[in-house]
Amino acid sequence: MAPISIKRILISESVDSCCMKILQENGIQVIEKPNMNKDDLIAEIKDYDGLVVRSATKVTADVINAASNLKVIGRAGTGVDNVDVDASTKKGIIVMNTPSGNTISAAELTCTLLMSLSRHVPQAVMSMKAGNWDRKKFMGAEMYGKILGIVGLGRIGKEVASRMQSFGMKTIGYDPITPPEVTASWGVEQMSLEELWPRCDYITVHTPLMPSTTGLLNDATFAKCKKGVKVVNCARGGIIDEAALLRALESGQCGGAGLDVFVEEPPKDRVLVNHPNVITCPHLGASTKEAQARCGQDIALQIVDMVKGKCLVGAVNAQVLASTFSPESHQWIRLGEAIGAVLKSCTTSKQPFNQVQITTQGDSLKASSSYMTSAVIVGLLTDGSKSRPNLVNALSLAKESGITVTRNHSEGLTESACVVEISVNGSCYRATGSVQGGVPILLELNRSVFRQPVSLTGNLLFFKAASSPLLLSSLTGFLAKAGVEMESFSAPTTCIGEPWYCVGLASLLGDLGALKPLVQEAAMLSV
Repeated sequence: MAPISIKRILISESVDSCCMKILQENGIQVIEKPNMNKDDLIAEIKDYDGLVVRSATKVTADVINAASNLKVIGRAGTGVDNVDVDASTKKGIIVMNTPSGNTISAAELTCTLLMSLSRHVPQAVMSMKAGNWDRKKFMGAEMYGKILGIVGLGRIGKEVASRMQSFGMKTIGYDPITPPEVTASWGVEQMSLEELWPRCDYITVHTPLMPSTTGLLNDATFAKCKKGVKVVNCARGGIIDEAALLRALESGQCGGAGLDVFVEEPPKDRVLVNHPNVITCPHLGASTKEAQARCGQDIALQIVDMVKGKCLVGAVNAQVLASTFSPESHQWIRLGEAIGAVLKSCTTSKQPFNQVQITTQGDSLKASSSYMTSAVIVGLLTDGSKSRPNLVNALSLAKESGITVTRNHSEGLTESACVVEISVNGSCYRATGSVQGGVPILLELNRSVFRQPVSLTGNLLFFKAASSPLLLSSLTGFLAKAGVEMESFSAPTTCIGEPWYCVGLASLLGDLGALKPLVQEAAMLSV
């Protein structure tokens, strides 16, 4: 991926000072404006290339649509619930977070709440401060030998497991992504949720908030649990259905809850906060000096590495860019965009196209089909307007435009190439290109294989015409009359149907229609 230009970044929340320092040391201007409301942010964001937030700033579609220059949104923390990722992707904006920045802090708070639930520590503290000495009232239970169910076995779930195992707890869990053999190496036995619920003495959740995890613990699942089960949520408000939790607490089906997060923050309905068997915190999972410093440092370094074209870490909507940080990938991306542009110019009068198929060939492009596909779509969709598509939003824009995109890879071929076919009103257009000496070249257009590959740079005129010994002299005369110098001429060696030709020009023709007496179809572009 070519380096992304980031000159000004807005930090809209309190982020560790190391974040600003690292960005400034790398030539990026940083402005801190915390506590802005939505209208203030919308008015401010248009002047920035980057935005750094924590969890309080809501980066909505309205904010994103007002951000005419924004290229990256950095979330200094885990998760991106407060960022409209779909709207960002559609706008071609990279969204990144710091997936490991607060792992230890969140895991430690989870363990703290588990232990506090077991021994009623906060309640005993408040009783002592009220002048009481109620030893019998706060009878607790050992954690040794108890079963802890961990729903979500990512970084935080793993750290929770290792810490609670040191208390002698048996750890079981569920995760739809992490393989059971991997979690078994941490001492966590994986099973289905239906198997997990009835076995647990304690349950802790560590998943993102999404449709499949919203209300994961509800009336039906609480009913399947052991009576008196204790639950902890240091992940996202809403994973535990708050109304169902209250009913389970009142009935005794749930023996206690530790909550660091809520559906609404701060919660206006205080019924759970005030419940005697609930321990609550004001979303403190990442609130340690170490986590804040780590998240601030991580997001700044991730942005700097991206700007310098080194690597892309923590991106949640730009996986296509992961393999684009080598000089070779830059050349192939330029090829993909150029092929797309050539085919677009050839089909301008027959728009819109509805199907695109991209086939990469050769072992060296085996891992490149993703970014090659996006690059071709960028070339096909670029129309000269200010809002140019990019690798991040190309496929999203294609889908929105009703274009079906398919990609394939042909193995076993020694020569690397990219073949693109598009369907336009029942007609098929095709181009094949490659890279030679670092330069994108066109090998074939619409089944016409060029004798000399066409260098995809400069001003190019493509045309279809019947083969004739007078064609070149007629074309030369036409160009001379138009005052345009011919720099190169590429004719096909083989073709199916009428041949296509390519002419390199010193400047673009003023009137392409004037060529009609000489050619059947013509297209012109600057690459």
